[in-house]
Amino acid sequence: LPFLGPEGAIALRFLTGMALAGVYPPALKLMATWFVQGRGLALGFLIGALTLGSSMPHLVRAMTSGLDWRAVVWATSISALVAALMFATLLHEGPHPFGKASFDPRKALAVFSNRPLLLANIGYFGHMWELYAMWAWIVTFATAAEAGLNTFPFGSASMFSFIVIASGVLGCLLGGWLSDRIGRCLTCAGMMLVSAGCAALIGLFFDGPTFILGLLAVVWGISVVGDSAQFSAAVTELADSAFVGTALTLQMGIGFALTVLAIWGLPLFAELIGGWQWAFLFLLPGPLVGAWAMLTLRARPEARNLAQGAR
Repeated sequence: LPFLGPEGAIALRFLTGMALAGVYPPALKLMATWFVQGRGLALGFLIGALTLGSSMPHLVRAMTSGLDWRAVVWATSISALVAALMFATLLHEGPHPFGKASFDPRKALAVFSNRPLLLANIGYFGHMWELYAMWAWIVTFATAAEAGLNTFPFGSASMFSFIVIASGVLGCLLGGWLSDRIGRCLTCAGMMLVSAGCAALIGLFFDGPTFILGLLAVVWGISVVGDSAQFSAAVTELADSAFVGTALTLQMGIGFALTVLAIWGLPLFAELIGGWQWAFLFLLPGPLVGAWAMLTLRARPEARNLAQGAR
C-alpha cells in the first residue's frame, strides 16, 4: 500500500510483530491441555510447525526468484489467514485445562523469585539470543559464502536457508522425544552445546568443503531449535498451575525482546570483524549460558521430575 508511506509500513510491521508474539503463549498453553504424558513431544510438534512456517518464506523466494519480492509477502499473509480461520473454527481446550486466573503482578514476579523457574527462563533466554538471530542472518551468511564457492550447498542461498531452518522440525521432534525420556534439562543443555559448537565451527567451512558446510549448517538448524519447546514444557510443570499463562507470557516476552538485540547486533559485529565468516561467534554466549542454567536446574530437588523425564 504505497499511500501509507514508510511510517505506515513500520506501524503495520509493529502490529504484525505484536500479533505474532501474542500467538505463542496461548498456543502452547492450549496444546498442553491435551497432554500430561508426552507433553514434551506434543509441544515439540507445535514448535516444529512454527519452525517449518518460519522457513517457508525462503522456499517461496527460492521458487519465485524471477518474480517481485511481494510474492513472498502475499504467500505468507494468505497462510497466516488460513491458520487464523483454523484457530477460530476448529480448536478448543483439551481434557487437562489449567486453572483460570486474573492477572496478578505478584505472580509475575515469581518468574524471578522462584529459583527453578528463573533457571529455566535463563536457559530460554540464552536459547533465544541465538535462535532468531541465526534464522534472520543465515541467508546473509550463505550469500557471502556463495560468492566465493564454485558450487554451493542446495543450489542457492535461499534454498540453503530454507533447508537449514526447516531441518529444525526434526530437531523439535527429537527434542520432544528425548525430553520425555531423559528429561527437559539434559535435552536442552545437550541441544545448546551442540548448537554452540556449530556456531563456533561453521566459519571454518565458509570457503568449503561444500559438503561439510551444508552438513554442519543442517546440524545447527536441527539443534538450534530442538530444545525450544522444552523450555515452555518446563515452565508448565514448574509454575503455579493457575498462572501458567502468565509465566509463559513473561518467559516469551523477555526472550523475544532479547532477539531484537541479537538480530541488531550481529551485523554490526560482522562489520566490526570485517565480514560474515566468523560473525556467528557473536551468538556463542547465549547457548553456553543457557546450557549452564539447565544443568544447574537439573541438580536441584525441585526439578527432579524434569531431570528424570516426565513420565
